[in-house]
Amino acid sequence: MADPHELPPPALLTNLIFGKCVTQAVAVAAHLGVADRLKDGPRTADAIAPACGAQPDALHRLLRALATVGVVVEHADRTFSLTPVGDCLRTDGPSSLAAMAKLFGEGWHSAAWADLLQSVKTGESAFPRVHGEPGFAWMRSHPREAEVFHEAMTGFSTMTAFVVASTYDFSSAKTIVDIGGGHGFLLSTILRQHPQARGILFDLPDTVAGAKDPIAAAGLAGRCEVVGGDFFQSVPAGGDVYMLQHIIHDWDDDASVKILAGCAAGLAPGGRVLVIETVLPPPGVPSFAKVLDLEMLVVSDGGRERTEREYATLFERAGLQLDRVTPTPAPVAILEATRPG
Repeated sequence: MADPHELPPPALLTNLIFGKCVTQAVAVAAHLGVADRLKDGPRTADAIAPACGAQPDALHRLLRALATVGVVVEHADRTFSLTPVGDCLRTDGPSSLAAMAKLFGEGWHSAAWADLLQSVKTGESAFPRVHGEPGFAWMRSHPREAEVFHEAMTGFSTMTAFVVASTYDFSSAKTIVDIGGGHGFLLSTILRQHPQARGILFDLPDTVAGAKDPIAAAGLAGRCEVVGGDFFQSVPAGGDVYMLQHIIHDWDDDASVKILAGCAAGLAPGGRVLVIETVLPPPGVPSFAKVLDLEMLVVSDGGRERTEREYATLFERAGLQLDRVTPTPAPVAILEATRPG
């Protein structure tokens, strides 16, 4: 597409309207493993179609459209090659977003977004209206969809984990408790860089059941305990660092305070609670967080993105104080809180 700054308003709005088509095209490319087939250099759609399980002409049309939005480059000899953006769809890369692309192309996810109008009218999440129950409860009875979701969250965590591990100083940490840590990618990344620390990965039992093999494969089975439970009931006690990455934004204020209060109660003396989230900037400042906030409106149970001041209020209600906010090169910040006094 042309530079959006050079487009007249009707053309720019047309591009925005067709954004759904681009999302679906990227999702299909992820499902077909297109980027993996192109990683060694330019190839035609005819050449990679059998491995992708696709019809050659239709695959060519898909790639041609993706070239328009910068995912691949279309060459005169009908070959296509990856751009740096398209390289992020490879499944073997450290910054792979292939699983996230698949999630946003899922019919059940798109169906919730199709009900955004009602969410804006009512202020209520679309997901239970469309699927009959809140997202996390629904996934417990839909294991395939839950796996797609957890793979996407791991992929998104991959994008931020190395940045968080290198930006924040974990050198004094003894026990790091990752609350709602999924399959443990963030915690594993930090533990590999900080051999003095041990870890506790805490999430719902069905979720952490899938974490034991990756942790063992990372050589961390002896330093990382996997614990199943419900963070609304209790969390493992005694940690000097409690991390919550993309957890608080899933919940309304009262639920968020309950989660944070549980972490505060478990803190060892001098301990810290780290909330890793996008932070809404001031009015008029464009931000990915402001778009992600709509995702929270649609699919979460009252969740939202928040400003620094709003996070400080949550901490205060939970018996903590916000000490500092550390920006990172990724689209997240690290909000550090301690117990007052």
